[in-house]
Amino acid sequence: MSTHEVFNQVPPITPFDTGRNPALLEGLHREGAGWAETEVRELGELAGTAEVQDRGRLANEYPPVLRTHDRYGHRVDEVEFHPSWHELMRVAVGAGLHGSPWLDDRPGTHVARAAKFYTWGFADAGHMCPISMTYAVIPALRHNPELAARYEPLLGSRVYEFGLREPSTKAGLIAGMSMTEKQGGSDVRANTTTATPRPDGSYRIVGHKWFTSAPMSDMFLTLAQAPGGLSCFLLPRVLPDGARNPIRIQRLKDKLGNKSNASAEIEYDNATGWLVGGEGAGVKTIIEMVNMTRLDCVIGSATGMRVGAVNAVHHARHREAFGAKLIDQPAMRNVLADLVIESDAATTVMMRLAGATDRAGTDAKESALRRIALAVTKYWVCKRAPAHAAEALECLGGNGYAEESGMPRLYREAPLMSIWEGSGNVAALDALRAMGRQPETVEAYFEEVTRAKGENPRLDDAIARLGKELSDLEDIEYRARRVVELMALVLQGAQLVRHGHPAVADAFCASRLGDDWGIAFGTLPTGVDTAAIVERAFVA
Repeated sequence: MSTHEVFNQVPPITPFDTGRNPALLEGLHREGAGWAETEVRELGELAGTAEVQDRGRLANEYPPVLRTHDRYGHRVDEVEFHPSWHELMRVAVGAGLHGSPWLDDRPGTHVARAAKFYTWGFADAGHMCPISMTYAVIPALRHNPELAARYEPLLGSRVYEFGLREPSTKAGLIAGMSMTEKQGGSDVRANTTTATPRPDGSYRIVGHKWFTSAPMSDMFLTLAQAPGGLSCFLLPRVLPDGARNPIRIQRLKDKLGNKSNASAEIEYDNATGWLVGGEGAGVKTIIEMVNMTRLDCVIGSATGMRVGAVNAVHHARHREAFGAKLIDQPAMRNVLADLVIESDAATTVMMRLAGATDRAGTDAKESALRRIALAVTKYWVCKRAPAHAAEALECLGGNGYAEESGMPRLYREAPLMSIWEGSGNVAALDALRAMGRQPETVEAYFEEVTRAKGENPRLDDAIARLGKELSDLEDIEYRARRVVELMALVLQGAQLVRHGHPAVADAFCASRLGDDWGIAFGTLPTGVDTAAIVERAFVA
């Protein structure tokens, strides 16, 4: 029998348009890809449907399963996925979120891809990992023109085809990356996997890899010690003669988040690989891939922040407590506005980095800016994501702690971007390394941020303070995080002052760059136009 009436519960957010984001769309046009707005909005509308949101849920509730052998005892090394995973992958590949931008000579293709990657990421973060690696493998593969000519068209094909076959016989390919080992982690120069030259020009690869994301990919870039030093190699899972390359999947990792995606330990048991770049140039070669996946780390974290802010604001617009809507209560408005500010800042700088990526090939200053700004932003935006997810979850109260809200999945996913492609210290020290080895990066950075000089006194003060920090080289590595954090905040502040909503820019500078900012979210100073800021997260 009915014992009560259900009321004061928040209606479903679906359907909604994940591309309905002023910071994203403004950046799309500003960075030269306004032609892609229709594609972005169509993908955003699809991502926000109840059907697609449910596919993301199912792909995580039914994670991949490893089948090392078939029923007869033959080694097969196959990973099985829920059908929802394949549907998500099919849309992502069809929308060109993987290697397609490298084959498109229109201006702004990387910006367009970043915006679509962001909007589709609302569906599920896990499947975006192999999509990201396929995007990133192409610039590294170009160090071997023969391999690039053979595989680039397939890595950029908008056909998703799952299953083990010789790569050149498939309509489209997915690529992975396999670098770290038990003893090394980020210190890839400590790798012990060996590569022995063969007479036919290939190499015999022997070793163990500790983290190989998306082990069901058609091919991998990997690092191994060749006679000339640490080198980069391409290993297909199926060889040109149709034989399986002996890449053994030992186990799948039981991870905190990213459950829909498989990550594995693998063994190269006399596997066959082809050199990409020269012997001894492994780090230099694969850094091309790392730079691209670092951009996607920033996009992924910015997406997560937008997911959190949108869900928190949606809940607050419909939920009442203590006689008023949550969104109308001052303390909650402070929290919500702070979440939106962080999201807008991450999205705005993300689009600037995507623009720099588009222009880096022909513009030396943009290339230098991308080098330093990507390391700086990767450190800060990805570091902020877990705290942002936790606060957004808390806005939903106990409902946010329940799995069916989707917020626990967001919370578990949030730390990954800060770990992947170099954890906090690696990213911060890489920024210092860039400044030391490529002084033109510092010049490009300050040229970028000083374009906003005179527009906000707190930003001006922060730029001057940063100059003093960088002029003092004593204990610079010890202060690495402090320095890089300030660089990231100044860069975000400059972008918002020049291009952001005035209320967001003022609040960002007053809090992040001022002296009136608390530690937790929801500690904005008085005088902030919270209503105008929060409205930017209305999607349904």
